[in-house]
Amino acid sequence: MLTMWSKARELAEMAPPERNRWVDFLRAVSILAVVFGHWLMAGLYVDEAGALQRGDLLTVASWTHWLTWGFQVMPVFFLVGGYSNGVSWGATLRKAEPGQTGVYRDWLASRVQRLITPTFPVLLLWAGLAVIMTQVGLDREQIRMATEAALIPVWFLAVYLLVTACTPLTRKAWERFGWLSFAIYIPLAVLTDWLTFSAGVPYINFTNFLWVFLAIHQLGFAWREGRFDKRLLAFATFVFGLGILIAITVYGFYPVSMVSAPGGFSNSLPPTLALFALGVAQVGLVLTLEPMGRKVLDNTGIWTATVLMNGMIMTVYLWHLTAFVLVMTIAWLALGGAGLDSVPGTAEWWATRPLWLGIYILALLPMIVIFARHERSFGPIRGGRTVPKVRAVFGVLMICIGLGATAAVTIASPSSISGIRWWVIALPLAGAALLGFGPVYRPSAETKAAEASQQP
Repeated sequence: MLTMWSKARELAEMAPPERNRWVDFLRAVSILAVVFGHWLMAGLYVDEAGALQRGDLLTVASWTHWLTWGFQVMPVFFLVGGYSNGVSWGATLRKAEPGQTGVYRDWLASRVQRLITPTFPVLLLWAGLAVIMTQVGLDREQIRMATEAALIPVWFLAVYLLVTACTPLTRKAWERFGWLSFAIYIPLAVLTDWLTFSAGVPYINFTNFLWVFLAIHQLGFAWREGRFDKRLLAFATFVFGLGILIAITVYGFYPVSMVSAPGGFSNSLPPTLALFALGVAQVGLVLTLEPMGRKVLDNTGIWTATVLMNGMIMTVYLWHLTAFVLVMTIAWLALGGAGLDSVPGTAEWWATRPLWLGIYILALLPMIVIFARHERSFGPIRGGRTVPKVRAVFGVLMICIGLGATAAVTIASPSSISGIRWWVIALPLAGAALLGFGPVYRPSAETKAAEASQQP
């Protein structure tokens, strides 16, 4: 870890002064909030009969539903994504030669591969574990629970990749229509919820994955262009979003919880107007705090920690629930349920949370050491060929469908001999092949320095 800190310190010192460090900080904090939120909300315990039960803090303590307004920060990640994708796509267009072909394909493949390459190891590991656990005779329902718990994070990647793939169109819409390119998503999200809850149209609510997150992504373009430099606008955005959120949850029919919780429908899977309002409020809040935050990030230690976290961000996100499952498995099978005798939500349970969070972090550290070094690895297109745009888009869609199915139906099969759904595993791999991903290489020090000097 000391070596990782030293490398992060070197990269931090290479960052140009014009870099907006608040972008990097928000990316790191949003992922950390998700990680600690998952570790805090989920929990297993042993009941009085000695049976292992699946606990859920949101089930036993309804007041914790309010905490999700702080822990459900995926909108912040899409805000940062809009900022970063806008910068990246703009730089790509400026560097492109007149009449150059394959610009979009190469840009999209680069963005996709930075996200999907760290995903394959955790996906293939759990596929192998599911096969082994099935062959040794473990209960298939327990296998399903374990794989589902470990791989839930990949749903976000499916949506983020789709939104990223739309960047050239959404960026052009912003340049032509400005705020209208954001506002158009408000009636779309409202209409989608009306069709869902009033008209009872099935599956239409899944389109809100696009309407809600594309809208927040547009605000990233606005941020990049300095539209929120007047902090009064940012604060007004926060107040407006928070006011709508309170109105439709406290005084409306939307649940207070911004994640799946008992006693109501989910505001996040798929998103609803409530999550849209939360996202707007969060955007306003973090951009109101930007000037103060950027001053804090002038501190070398804080900025180095931010760089370090961003260098392992996908590893932390993808492996944190694997670490959780590993800890729970050892506590249950190897230690006879040691430490699992307190029910979630009780005073004893809360008192032990710092210890358990520390254990989860220790379990995650080896995974970071093994896999984080490959996060910025990417491979050239095989043979230097340019993959057609249609093929690239189709490849992205296959990846997104595969990752979505991983979270929705899990890779574990209740009936197959192997114990897994091979098509779920195959789709993202085939999609990556269509994009033309070549052999992975480890960037040189010069490459890392060049990457550190660029905007995110």
